[in-house]
Amino acid sequence: MSLYQKIRMNYKETIRYLYDTAPLFQQVGTKAYKEGLENSYAIDSILNHPHRNIRTIHVAGTNGKGSTSHLITSILKQSGYRAGLYTSPHLIDFKERVKINGEPIEERFVIDFVADYKDFIEEMNASFFELTTALAFQYFAEKKVDVAVVEVGLGGRLDCTNIIRPDLSIITNISFDHVALLGDTLTAIAKEKAGIIKSGIPVVIGETTEETKKVFLETVDQVHGNRNRIYFAEEIQPVSSARLLSSGKWQFETKNYGTITGELGGYAQEKNATTVLTAIDELKKSGYKIPVEAVKSGFEKVVENTGLLGRWQIIQTNPKIVLDIGHNEAGIKYIVQQLQSEIYEKLHIVIGMVNDKDIDAVLQLLPRKANYYFTQASIPRALDRGQLKIKAGEYGLKGNDYPTVGEAISAAKSAAGEKDFIFVGGSTFIVADALKSMNQ
Repeated sequence: MSLYQKIRMNYKETIRYLYDTAPLFQQVGTKAYKEGLENSYAIDSILNHPHRNIRTIHVAGTNGKGSTSHLITSILKQSGYRAGLYTSPHLIDFKERVKINGEPIEERFVIDFVADYKDFIEEMNASFFELTTALAFQYFAEKKVDVAVVEVGLGGRLDCTNIIRPDLSIITNISFDHVALLGDTLTAIAKEKAGIIKSGIPVVIGETTEETKKVFLETVDQVHGNRNRIYFAEEIQPVSSARLLSSGKWQFETKNYGTITGELGGYAQEKNATTVLTAIDELKKSGYKIPVEAVKSGFEKVVENTGLLGRWQIIQTNPKIVLDIGHNEAGIKYIVQQLQSEIYEKLHIVIGMVNDKDIDAVLQLLPRKANYYFTQASIPRALDRGQLKIKAGEYGLKGNDYPTVGEAISAAKSAAGEKDFIFVGGSTFIVADALKSMNQ
């Protein structure tokens, strides 16, 4: 009998048990990925199908699905709904993955869930994401949420969240990421994401290209038999104009909601706002009661309402320090555009990546006129900082390497003047380590 079976675990031990028993994708990468929904359906059956007892909204996409999920949840909360939110990965604590009205899941629930289903978990050899998705659905059902916003973990068609039948499906955009699992063309990736489109359920598409739009239309034709249930946010254009304020917030002029102030910085938020407002309009058609003021305050209070972290997050001024989790080619393009718009004397970039990304595609986008601090996150998937430094040198990016994110940030702060700018990113896990080091 194992130690885990002899004693009842506390929260910290429970999370360690989950990591040890079902390694999570963010730690080990593709080895943690299980294709197919068999385990998800089996666990769902054991739990008596908790997701059937709650309304859901399903959000997929390569980039922006986290911000979109948090914004919609914030608006629902401001509308008076008891709103659940399931996202991944977490940055500091596992409890970030499952929230109700911004409050993280109770530690006792996590402990009891694992204790009650541990034998079944071990027998099934379930993945970490399969377990946490089942846990989230059970929690939302027991706590009687009015609606839960469910973010897809990876892909869509075979993602274990795809057992739900939501009120609305959302696909934010399609770009290159996880190509080893989802395909190496935009068409192939779009087909995987389009797997969340279901008969009778409207779908909102945030951004498209000629090739991805074709995939979505073909999927809707197959699933719905007509194109009346698909809505392209770029064509509807709910945002008339947008400008980034000196405060770092967005000001959106909208067709249906007047002027909205968006709390989230980052160039990508203009696209996310277009997607979110299109989605809100469709939810209202489905019977959701969402007042204009709730939409405005939802955008204005998204961090307070949901605890969202790492989206062009300003953590210090003089020198200005910004964290952002953008980590693939499309995400880095937005970051570089925004760096170019900032005013500073010198630019310092603390960067690390994981070893299964297209490193060349990212490095070729980064500005050469910057001081670089190459580092690596505290996960097995982290790209060795020395290798990153060598590879970056091929693109004219110069700097030193540091064993930890905390040391890299300290070095950047020591070298920076008050009018300088320090950017920290390249990976979700670099931002996670940065936040952890600052909380110590």
